[in-house]
Amino acid sequence: MRRPLARLAAGYLVVIALASLLAPVIAPYGPDDQDLTQALSGPTPQHWLGTGVLGRDVLSRLLFGGRITLVGVLVSSLLFLAVGVPMGVLAGYFGGWIERVVLRLADLVYAVPVIIVLLVVVAIFPGNETAAMVALGLLAAPGLARIVRSVARGVREELYISAAKVSGLRAVTILRRHVLPRLTGPIVVQLSLFGAGAVLLETGLGFLGVGSAQATWGGQVSEASTNLGTQPWLLVPSGFLVISFILALGLVGDGIRDAVADRHHSGTHRPRTSTVPSSPATGKAGALLSVRGLTVAFPQYGTENTVVSGVDFDLMPAEVLGIVGESGCGKSVTVQAVLGLLRGGRITAGSVVFEGKDLTQASRRELAAVRGARIGWVSPEPVASLDPAFAVGAQVAEVVRTHRGCSRGAARRRAVELLELVRLPDPAAVARRYPHQLSGGMAQRVGIAAALAGDPVLIIADEPTTALDVTVQAEILDLLRDVGTAVILVTHDWGVLSDLCQRALVMYAGEIVEEATLTELVRTPRHPYTAGLLMSSPFLAVPGKPLPAIEGVVPAPADWPVGCRFQDRCRFAAVDCATGPVPLRPANGGLTRCLHHDRLRELDVFALNSGVSTTKPSSSRGL
Repeated sequence: MRRPLARLAAGYLVVIALASLLAPVIAPYGPDDQDLTQALSGPTPQHWLGTGVLGRDVLSRLLFGGRITLVGVLVSSLLFLAVGVPMGVLAGYFGGWIERVVLRLADLVYAVPVIIVLLVVVAIFPGNETAAMVALGLLAAPGLARIVRSVARGVREELYISAAKVSGLRAVTILRRHVLPRLTGPIVVQLSLFGAGAVLLETGLGFLGVGSAQATWGGQVSEASTNLGTQPWLLVPSGFLVISFILALGLVGDGIRDAVADRHHSGTHRPRTSTVPSSPATGKAGALLSVRGLTVAFPQYGTENTVVSGVDFDLMPAEVLGIVGESGCGKSVTVQAVLGLLRGGRITAGSVVFEGKDLTQASRRELAAVRGARIGWVSPEPVASLDPAFAVGAQVAEVVRTHRGCSRGAARRRAVELLELVRLPDPAAVARRYPHQLSGGMAQRVGIAAALAGDPVLIIADEPTTALDVTVQAEILDLLRDVGTAVILVTHDWGVLSDLCQRALVMYAGEIVEEATLTELVRTPRHPYTAGLLMSSPFLAVPGKPLPAIEGVVPAPADWPVGCRFQDRCRFAAVDCATGPVPLRPANGGLTRCLHHDRLRELDVFALNSGVSTTKPSSSRGL
């Protein structure tokens, strides 16, 4: 309504619709009343827009004709939406066989000549324009489905959709609350275009003389064209009405599209979890989570490319476990696989046993019951994980209602309590704000509140302090320490790791290369990669000396070498490192995937660590 042109166009459409609806009251004559003495006259005081062949009043016939034309357009538009939108949303969000069926159906309909089908329909139902409009809506719906499907595919990749899944929201709730609102703009534009096409089609049917026998806009155009040489004025009222109506539809559609875009603008395949070959689900007795042989692959150039292979670890109740490594090592993919959130990839082998149940064999419904209620997730991008269309309090309350089944009022009150629990100042005011009105630290606290909304026993925090300043970082880590649940912390920051974790896994090139308690990991690393990471940590920098760095980069999965995957960057690499896979085996109280870990004492990291305290600090201040 803040767009003058769109507001004017919307008002014009309302006037036309109301005038047609009230035709029996405001029309000066009936649609078929004749005045033969005034046949084919121009505008007169008795007939403001002139008369037709039999002296029938043009204004009255346009008013009554609008009822038939607009009802036909309304019927076809409703069918267009009712069939096309659900098809497109389901195809775009779920993919798989639904997507293939929708695309093939759309291809089939595109091959059908619509006008011929409509002529057949009006031949079977003579004079019944409603039947033709129904056929038009059904024939056009697959085209809308293709467009909606393309937009929905993009929306489902948004981080806040993943956050909604992890919060345990049902698919129907995610579609209704978080996907459909983002599709409003494209749908409205397509609806305005379709409505314009429907008006033109109805006009065309009337022009051809196969439309309704009653007064319609198309019938008026047909009568005007027949008498163009005798009375050219007749084409002006009907032609102007059709053209202006279509133009107004387009302007309103553009205005709504722009408004929706402004509202949402702030300052591949689904995972297959039911066909995974399962490894023996044996883990440590009493473990909350046991991962065995976890292997994940993504499609690339027609083949599956393994990006995580043979990951094993256990997590005990209330334990804080860290996963550390450079970007591209497979840390995030591993925790996403635990949650069943692999976008475009799938688990090809292994088991993920949580509270005695293998999640790789769980159905979509069973995974949804675990997410949010038993496992919470804290995103690495706090603002992106929140839907920009809703206040943050409403989003936290939505998770509360999903898991507690309480009333809206109770959910809102609990949401404010959770925001207070994560130490947000004035939580009631924060609950009314939108994501773009929050700082990164505030948004991360909201994410933690949402993760706690279902009272989970495990929280997975994927780089929860990325891009936050050190003060806010310390506060976020204090929050994670105080929640009292088991935590899996994914990070590349040794300071964050040392502040929060009791034990850590070091990942490199898609596999675990070392596992140990944090104290042992820092004091006596058992893998050259771990030692290299420690030596390059700014916390261990020696004044006046350059900070050591590991030469090279993490190899892409397609370039993993035979044997030890770190050999190309390792100063201790020997012939036996390239002869075959290196197993993860015990070494000095931990596990390592290095054949020459005894030589690590040649590195300076031991000298650097000789005076380092590993006592737990009260905030993130390093090792």
